[in-house]
Formats: sequence, C-alpha cells, structure tokens
Amino acid sequence: MDRVLELISRETNGFRPEIGIILGSGLGEIADEHCKIAIPYNEIPGFINSNVAGHKGRLVFAEINNKKVVMMQGRNHFYEGHSLEEITFPVKVMKHLGVKTLILTNAAGAVNESFHPGDLMLITDHINLIGENPLRGANDDDLGERFPDMSEVYKKYLIDIADKYAKKLGFELQHGVYLANSGPTYETPAEIKMARTLGADAVGMSTVPEAIVGNYCGMNILGISCITNYASGTSEAKLTHAEVIKTANRVKKRFKALIMAVIAA
Repeated sequence: MDRVLELISRETNGFRPEIGIILGSGLGEIADEHCKIAIPYNEIPGFINSNVAGHKGRLVFAEINNKKVVMMQGRNHFYEGHSLEEITFPVKVMKHLGVKTLILTNAAGAVNESFHPGDLMLITDHINLIGENPLRGANDDDLGERFPDMSEVYKKYLIDIADKYAKKLGFELQHGVYLANSGPTYETPAEIKMARTLGADAVGMSTVPEAIVGNYCGMNILGISCITNYASGTSEAKLTHAEVIKTANRVKKRFKALIMAVIAA
C-alpha cells in the first residue's frame, strides 16, 4: 500500500480527494470531461487493467464543483478471474487517499417488472450472491472492524440528496435492492424469478464487493444503477453487452447531470 500511495502522491502532486466514484459500463465519459490527472491501472501496483468494453482502466483525478474527486474509469469483476480482494483493493486505496464519500455506479438488469431500460435506480440495499465476501481473511484493524455492521450500507441522507436534485433536474429516480451474481453469464429466467422472490429489484455482476469494503472502511456510500435491459424471462429480446452499452449511452446525459448535482451538494 505504501508504494501505491507514494506513486499516486508523486503523480498527482499530493492531490487529496474527498469523493470517490466508480464508473460502470458506458458511464466513463464523466471522467474524460473533467480529467485533471489520469494514471492507467497498469502503472499502479495492485491495480488490474480492465478488459471489459466500456471500461478504460484509469484512475482519474479531477476538481468538480469545487470538490476534489477521484474516479475509477472502469472496474474489474469477479467473472474475469480476479479475487474479491484484488477487485476491492482500489477502494482501500481511496480510503487511504482521504475519500469519505463513495459513489458506486453500474449497469443492471430490471428484475422489478415496473422498471424499464433507461431508468436510474438508487440502491437502498443489496443481496450478495457472488458466493464470496471481500473481507474474508485476516482483518486490517487500521481500516475497519472484524465484523462490520451492514444495516445502512447505502446512506439514507445521500439517497435523499439524490432524490431532491433529480426532481430539480426534471426526472424521478427508482429505488430498489441490487442483487449481485458472479457472472459472466446473464441470469436464467428461473434465476430471475428467484431474485424477485428474494426481494431484488435489479441484478448485476458488480458493486456489492466495493460497497462491502467501502462500508467496512467507514465511507458514506451512494449506489446508482442504470437499468439497461429487461432481465431474462421478462422480455423476448436477447441479452447482449452491446445493448447494455447502448442504453447506458442513451441515458448518460441524465446520469452525468445527477452526479454533478450530488457532488455539488
């Protein structure tokens, strides 16, 4: 960790971000528009270069609405063969850099039958069906407690802020529970029925590991899902990553406006 922090401090001239953002599929444009300094993942010890379409693989530093921000322009996933410890290492780096508020974004499929592609959903809670927990193993007492409380991972006050500014921008946000599977396959119709029975509103292959570690580190977390497709069994359309990117690009203007407003607040 010391090597990583020394490298970042040297490359950014001691930049100390207070807000961290993890940008999901098709949502990396915000980093391009506000980039002050960018460090490719392959130059940072412990970071893994992203190989998923729509994920550039850079740690981007910026000043947005008078706030110092660090953004992950793309993330890594369990289905790529990485451990959850590797996937969540950047969140721990953000904590050491001074990040207090973590905004997590993703592309997700609609499990709730009232949701539609193009909706933005605030995550109120999550279900971890990845099959592992990123905190497994020896505890780092400098970062958090061995058995962290999970009763309010996604802070209600941040959800209220996002709702308030979405209304000012002229649109409503969905609220719901995000369920994370391991991937890389999309869910079967039977698995979607199971997810609905469990209380999930949206399903994806990310975010939950980062949320667990961010909560463990004492960060205030806001999660936003871009609903990019109907889940398996709720539509006749075939599920493809290209369609996910297409829908994310269609709604990115609203998404970016919301992120800007939340950062300012």
